[in-house]
Formats: sequence, structure tokens, C-alpha cells
Amino acid sequence: MRVGRAKHWLRLLGVAALTLAVLTPAARAQRAEYMDPEKSELKARELLQQLITALGGQRYLQLKSSLCEGRRAQFGHNGETSGYVQAKTFWSYPDKLRVDYGKKGNVADLFTADEGWTLDRGGVSEEPATSVTDFQESLKRNVDYLLRVRLKEKGLLLRYGGNSVAELREVEWVEVTDTEERTFRIAMDRSTHLVIRVEVKSVDLETRERQEDVTIYSNYQDKDGVQMPMQVSRQRDGRRMGQTFYESCQVNPNLPDDYFTRGALEKRFAEVGGKKKN
Repeated sequence: MRVGRAKHWLRLLGVAALTLAVLTPAARAQRAEYMDPEKSELKARELLQQLITALGGQRYLQLKSSLCEGRRAQFGHNGETSGYVQAKTFWSYPDKLRVDYGKKGNVADLFTADEGWTLDRGGVSEEPATSVTDFQESLKRNVDYLLRVRLKEKGLLLRYGGNSVAELREVEWVEVTDTEERTFRIAMDRSTHLVIRVEVKSVDLETRERQEDVTIYSNYQDKDGVQMPMQVSRQRDGRRMGQTFYESCQVNPNLPDDYFTRGALEKRFAEVGGKKKN
């Protein structure tokens, strides 16, 4: 009888321990809500500085450009993978992006702060105004752009969001809200201080309804003193939008001065896109 009672109590203790393990992160996150606003903002800024330091500190902040090569997975409306495409992603920080698609790179999209062009079999043309606007909006939701540029903006509200578990890791959260009511929730690994998940709530430019974009970062590798995620997954309102597996990344690659111009795409078209079949 005593043995049976002992087993019963051991089972109860096991359930209690499991319950405590599950509830403790949530309880801690809730306590963050009652922090003094000034102390909460101070804690948030401290964590963001730890994140910047983990990414490479001044080396990260002063990065001029990068090049990452890999495969991009695209997803259909049903969430199923619709295929993969080779892609080279070039950044000229903070606000110029060029993506060359395919092994030959004869299809490309190029955006600067206020302009955009596309390269395809027909040549080089301007990106639609909606695509340029979408790129500008995506910059404002980009965590790298936030860390490098936007933290200096006036009117940002910073708040410590507590700690919990995300992507099977113990994380601490920072929340940032801008003057246009975009809200970032940034999850940082408690051991490495690297960002592993970013949730951004904003207003859809077309429907004017609230939407949530989630980006998950993993497989960080040191590239000349800068930590770069080699796998990036994106979701919108719970639907998978894309996933990128980088095979290699370079920081400050040797690129021509005009690489992020229309002229560079026209030169590329003359090399690979404008050749006629015999």
C-alpha cells in the first residue's frame, strides 16, 4: 500500500514539475507587463545592444554590402512548396537590394530607396509603382534596417517583453512600436543574444487591415566578424511565404560602383539576356 502511495505522489510531483516548466516562461513574460515604463525601455535598449554586439558590433553596423547565394523556396496558397530557384541576393546597406535569379542571372529585381527596375527576357524596365512601395514598406519592417537606421528615429516606443520559449529556445523579447503603429516583437536567444524570430504587426497598404509578418532566422555563421543567418523563413498571417537556404555569404564583396543602377542591369542584359538563338 505504501509503495502504491509513493508511486502516486511521484506521478503528481512529475506532473507539477512539467506544469511549472511550461507555465514559468509565460508567468515571467506577464511580469514584464508590470515593469516601470522607464525601466522597461532601459531593459529593452540593453537587450538590443547585446543583439547588435552579438551580430558583430561596429563591424555589423558599418557593413557596406553583402552577397549571399542559395536556393529560394516559394509556396502556393495552400502552403505547399511550389518549387526552388537559385538566387544571389546583394545588399548595399542600408536601402539597396538586388536579387539575380537562375544560374545565368538573366532575371533580376533591383530596388533602391525610391526606385526599382526589373530584368527579364524582354530587357530592363521600371518596376511597378506598387512594387517600389512594397519594397519601401518591407524596409520599415526589416529588423536589420531597424537596428542600423530606425533605432535613431524619434517617437519609437521600446518595451521589454519578458522571456519565454520560441523556436524551441529560451528567449527574451523586446517590443518596438513606431509612429505609424508598426509593432515589432523581437525574440533573442538568451545564450547567444542572436535574433531568432521577429513578429511585425502593421497595416496592409491595400486593404488597410492589420497583418502579421513573421521571420525566423537560424543556422548563424561567422562571416568575417559578422554573424549571418544561413536559413531564413517568412510567414504572413500564418501562411508560409518563402524560405531561403543560403550556401555561401560574403561581407563587403568587391562590386562595381554602379552595381545597383539601371545601367548595371542593362549591361547584364547585353551579356546574357539579349543574345538571340541561332
